[in-house]
Amino acid sequence: MTKWVEGRVAGLRRWTGQLWSLRVEAPVDPFRAGQFTRIALDIGGERVARPYSYVNAPEERPLEFYFITVPEGPLTNRLAALEPGASIWVAPKASGMLTLADVPASEHLWMLSTGTGIGPFLSILKTPEPWQRFSRVVLVQAVRFAAELAYRDLIAEIARRRGEQLAYVPFVSREETAFAIQGRIPEALRDGRLEQRAALPIDPARSQVMVCGNPGMVEDTLAVLEGKGLRRNRRKEPGQISVETYW
Repeated sequence: MTKWVEGRVAGLRRWTGQLWSLRVEAPVDPFRAGQFTRIALDIGGERVARPYSYVNAPEERPLEFYFITVPEGPLTNRLAALEPGASIWVAPKASGMLTLADVPASEHLWMLSTGTGIGPFLSILKTPEPWQRFSRVVLVQAVRFAAELAYRDLIAEIARRRGEQLAYVPFVSREETAFAIQGRIPEALRDGRLEQRAALPIDPARSQVMVCGNPGMVEDTLAVLEGKGLRRNRRKEPGQISVETYW
């Protein structure tokens, strides 16, 4: 049974009609950047919980979670209506293997995300570890519409501090822009547009790839990467692809 601690809402930011960031003060256990926990509200006599990745780095407070409201969803619309100071339940113990502790040594790190899947990567990029371990880091943020490219100020600040060590590649699938690749990550991996934009090849001997996002993107991206000679990273059999699958 999940153990819970009571937290308090510290703030809520609305990015678009459906995208939100929730900030919470809660006494959680230490966690690793890239992990997720569960947050919950008591609704109709039942504690309704869902998993959400930490966006904040492990030492940062308040805690931060990036989520999308779901029509008819029992939890997300209530989260979006919370006021500062409201009570919320948080599981103190984090879970998940999408951490750099579980990524083998390599020269280049690719982070491929769709939607709210960028959350764990932002947590990781706020820590010193990726910049100490990898000569180049590529952050890919894929959304439907340009307005959904959340956290651009944070990403710009990281890019300012890290210079050429970071390549940021935005994708927008349902409208044309002057700055983003149009389309989906798997297709741009398949035809070479993503590697061309990042000015970096994906090479099994030099690359580690972390993937977080909707199941369709993850499945299709895995197929393309495996076609390039990469394989899933497992504890007993290290590879080049690390995937989060809590959806």
